[in-house]
Amino acid sequence: MTDTAAEGAARPLEGSYALVTGATRGIGRAVALALAGAGAHVVAVGRTAGALEELDDAIVAAGSTATLVPLDLKDGPGIDRLGGALFERFGRLDVFVGNAGVLGPMTPLAQVEPKEWDDAIAVNLTANWRLVRSLDPLLRLSTAGRAVLVSSGAAHKARAFWGTYAVTKAGVEVLARTWAAEVANISPLAVNLVNPGPIRTRMRAKAFPSEDPQTLPTPEELASAILPLCLPSFNETGRLYDFPTRSLKEFPVPA
Repeated sequence: MTDTAAEGAARPLEGSYALVTGATRGIGRAVALALAGAGAHVVAVGRTAGALEELDDAIVAAGSTATLVPLDLKDGPGIDRLGGALFERFGRLDVFVGNAGVLGPMTPLAQVEPKEWDDAIAVNLTANWRLVRSLDPLLRLSTAGRAVLVSSGAAHKARAFWGTYAVTKAGVEVLARTWAAEVANISPLAVNLVNPGPIRTRMRAKAFPSEDPQTLPTPEELASAILPLCLPSFNETGRLYDFPTRSLKEFPVPA
């Protein structure tokens, strides 16, 4: 293999543009760095400017560049403006990873406060719909657009006290599957889901405070599995990659 070919194999997203939500910590940060390592210019979306700047330093160290977007995903009009701004600057988008999410209240459904419910729906589900609405035209302009939305095993289980989170993730799965069906055969855009399973994140620690995080896979391990779903060579669509079993599943997924 020539040096040029080897470099291309090592950086298969060279010259591409990839947007990641929730990019400042945990899974989102790890995915942003994996995409940067593969050569992508990363559009990093997060709420905290300082954390975005720290990520920018890490992306530069990985040999790539970034556009930092401080944005609260409950800001629907802000999401709407994002697509237009990216079109003006880049003319297209090649990868979208919808990772941002909140756990929401771990309480019986009858005791969930309306604001807690609304906030979880806004961040986990409505924001992803608005991102689809804003970014779909840009992804269709790519020769190999790839979208990956992060789901959860909770979407397939009716576990007590997990109702708010589970409902949002079930909604995300139907959202992604519907989007995949709508673009199938009319666009090179591929839309898929990933179930991370137990990962060493702040959200996991909040849900399972007595669990030893050292027994769990790291966000970086998960990111290395998500990266192939973002590559032009990955042609499957409307599927769910289940990280715990390292398998690609078709729907419906059994409980």
